[in-house]
Amino acid sequence: MATVRDSAIVLILLFSSSMEDAVTQTQPAVSGVEHESVSLGCTYETVASSYIFYWYKRPPGESLIFLSWQHSGGEKRNDAGERFFFSLEKSKSSISLRITALELGDTAMYFCAFSRDTHSVEINREP
Repeated sequence: MATVRDSAIVLILLFSSSMEDAVTQTQPAVSGVEHESVSLGCTYETVASSYIFYWYKRPPGESLIFLSWQHSGGEKRNDAGERFFFSLEKSKSSISLRITALELGDTAMYFCAFSRDTHSVEINREP
């Protein structure tokens, strides 16, 4: 019987994108060893000047869990915790997720998703 210490952690990366943009995972599956680090990544193509990337994970038998978002302008939010590092490199058209000090609970499918940033304007017409 394998102990927790000897267990491998398997991470599967999937992606999502809109029809007009392309997002490609850089590796289909990644495995790591507890207490070590792994990196997951996606590359993207877009003509949009303003966009947002999202990361989610789905542990086996569970629902999707939001991890983070990062705007092309630099704003970001990390709900995943201090072991999760998200990096957008616009010059390389890539986004990555680095997980440090791996735990068995990190085993999941990971999704990177892309969305063009849209703004709405409300115009009131006088009667």
